[in-house]
Amino acid sequence: MSFLDKAKDLIGKNTEKVEQAIDKAGDFVDDKTGGKHSATVDKVQDAAKNAAEKLKDTPGNDKPPA
Repeated sequence: MSFLDKAKDLIGKNTEKVEQAIDKAGDFVDDKTGGKHSATVDKVQDAAKNAAEKLKDTPGNDKPPA
């Protein structure tokens, strides 16, 4: 299994934690920029969460993390 496959598998099995990290990162950027780019940050957060959700639905990710 390649590194990329392992990363996809890990993200798919831990989607909730990944989404929390995405939210924290977006909040950090908003804080550091004074909310100047909040609309863009929100779009990026949504795209990243959608990508994580798609990995959740891939075969083999229905098992809990070991």
